[in-house]
Amino acid sequence: MLYVAILLWLPLLVACETDSYEKGEGRYSSLLADFACLTVNSEKAGVAFLTDEGENYQISNPQKASWIQTADTVYRTYLYYNKVENGKARVTSMGSLPTLKPRDAKEFKRQPQDPLGLESSWLTRDGKYINMGLLLKNGRDDNGKEGTHALSLICDEVRQNDDQTQTAYYRLLHDQGNVPEYYTNRRYVCILLPTKERPDSVCLTVNTYDGVVVRKFKL
Repeated sequence: MLYVAILLWLPLLVACETDSYEKGEGRYSSLLADFACLTVNSEKAGVAFLTDEGENYQISNPQKASWIQTADTVYRTYLYYNKVENGKARVTSMGSLPTLKPRDAKEFKRQPQDPLGLESSWLTRDGKYINMGLLLKNGRDDNGKEGTHALSLICDEVRQNDDQTQTAYYRLLHDQGNVPEYYTNRRYVCILLPTKERPDSVCLTVNTYDGVVVRKFKL
């Protein structure tokens, strides 16, 4: 799949099988929120997660969700949780974090770059992902339906620098489609960086409502 569909009518966090938040009384009763990599077992349940800050937890109440389609794999997610004891956490809700992979420009017949908002972007501590906070325009059509945005990522080239390092040049594609632009929704998306033939830095170009923005990341 070249494009990732972003359905803006979805809530920021999709509730899982745990529908209510149970307030704890211990020293770890405070609710936390993090981006993470979720480990899914053979029964398509989330059983552990590694936060972008490098903290690893076993989930005391294994989680299932409609967006978990593949067993024995890892998903990007953002979640709310409580620490219940050393190395364990109780998840109250979690949502899918769409993940883009850089692809060669030759794979695309169309390369739409409709403007959007880039609120934030940052490299994770382990250097595996670039997280982006996007501001997408949305609205309902005459039939009361909200449309779907489509996102993808092109690698235009990997350039050899004078100091013998390599920089990968990425470009974010965005197809507004027929979605009206009445109000703004914030959505988070991440970029999975290559592990093989890994560049030393990334130059990311995004077309925004304020013009073309270039963000650089040293890996």
